[in-house]
Amino acid sequence: MRIGNVEIRPLGGGLGCLLMIFFSLVASIVLTVLLNLLL
Repeated sequence: MRIGNVEIRPLGGGLGCLLMIFFSLVASIVLTVLLNLLL
């Protein structure tokens, strides 16, 4: 992925990129559930 003239290479290639996206989705869902339980 390129942003301007900077090349960004995700760790582990395509699989690592998918895992990072998946992990961020799971983390946001878990944080939302925890906040709803606490409040």
